[in-house]
Amino acid sequence: MADRDDEPGDKNSEEEFRELLRNLLSGGGGIDPTQLAGAAGLPNDPASVAALFSQLQQAMNTADDGIDWSAALRQGEQRAASAQVQVTDEERARLDQALQVASLWLDEAVEFGRLPDSPELLTRRGWVAATMPIWTQLAEPVALSIADALTRVMREQAPEEMQSMIAGASKLMRGIGGAMFAMQLGQVVGQLASEVVSGGDVGIPLQADGRAALIPQNVAEFGADLDIPSTEIELYLAVRELAHARLFRHARWLRLNLISAITAYARGIEIDTERLERLADGFDPSNTEELRRAVESGALISAKSEAQQDALDRLETLLALIEGWVDQATADATSRLPKSDAIAETIRRRRATGGPAESAFATLVGLELRPRRMREAAAMWRAVTDAVGIEQRDALWAHPDILPTSEDLDDPSRLIARLTGAESATTEADDEFDQALEALLRGETPAAPGEGGDAPGASGETGDEPDDGPSPV
Repeated sequence: MADRDDEPGDKNSEEEFRELLRNLLSGGGGIDPTQLAGAAGLPNDPASVAALFSQLQQAMNTADDGIDWSAALRQGEQRAASAQVQVTDEERARLDQALQVASLWLDEAVEFGRLPDSPELLTRRGWVAATMPIWTQLAEPVALSIADALTRVMREQAPEEMQSMIAGASKLMRGIGGAMFAMQLGQVVGQLASEVVSGGDVGIPLQADGRAALIPQNVAEFGADLDIPSTEIELYLAVRELAHARLFRHARWLRLNLISAITAYARGIEIDTERLERLADGFDPSNTEELRRAVESGALISAKSEAQQDALDRLETLLALIEGWVDQATADATSRLPKSDAIAETIRRRRATGGPAESAFATLVGLELRPRRMREAAAMWRAVTDAVGIEQRDALWAHPDILPTSEDLDDPSRLIARLTGAESATTEADDEFDQALEALLRGETPAAPGEGGDAPGASGETGDEPDDGPSPV
């Protein structure tokens, strides 16, 4: 009976809370709509404000525990489309030809076969639509953590008379927090659409079908300030993208392994509730800039645990191996291009100063995935290629258990020794020692050199003594 008596109160509390939120969103509670839009990372314009309020109203009327990510897609496409240009027929013909030549060159540099599907040429908006499912998968654990933490802090900070109201509306608060996070995600991905030049530019294949893709508008902008013919830049970037796509198609375990590692890390992220409490305690509804900065900068995410740091180190090594291999394969395939080294250095500088992967992951899931050991990885793959050739090098991607480790990046010589068989003599000697030690532990005394199979009866005695009795003392 007690449970039944509680239900109407909970429903009434939730309805009261909904009414309170409606008043706040309508301007009756002192919240400036443009400031609220700014907290969600949206531009200060009527269309963005209307989109935010529509999404929040939808979240209020939904009882689902999950996050409606459709707002992220709408925001991302809108932002990407605002500055995009369509692919012209001339660009399409030129880049299609570059991709065909790139495929031929790559055949000589890698063991992995050609892709079954033709590469795509995407607009910025098309890239957002193609990649948003993966972005939401990576961001959801953090979005839920932040939404839950906000609800918990609000419940702890609220006056006694509002406790039951907030407790009865926890799902509602989770949905509203998730909606604001989704809209911010859309803004970030929409911005990324103006930076990336290809499907694999962020280090992982973001398209579900694994197809290679170039964004012609961004390819053109990438080479605008370089004193390098555009045809060389297009060929180089085409080779890089095809190399990346071929690697992930051949090593089918790699994509799932990488995305699973990122999402597992994200699920372990904890929110800094003390920081949240400080924000809530001094929160000014008319000035949401501090809240927006805290969410965007990752300040609400607690310091990494030891387990998370270990996971991050493994993830960073894997990303470095991927990027290093792609760099090395691209360098071999584009050796005919006069300016290939200059283009490669431009890409390295672009990554070193914080490329699209770093800014996106740091904002969304608290991860800075700049592969700092990329140069070491590229040098290791070069040494392996010189030592054992392309076929044996690429065979290392057959299974995660045989992939080079962080220690191999530190010292590639041991990896090369294993691959070339240079360790076989050492291994044989180690095996003989192990066998002798095992015999000794069983109580067997190995025969000394030059002696027969029978051990002498005692030290210093000759073999003339009879075998049927002990030697005289």
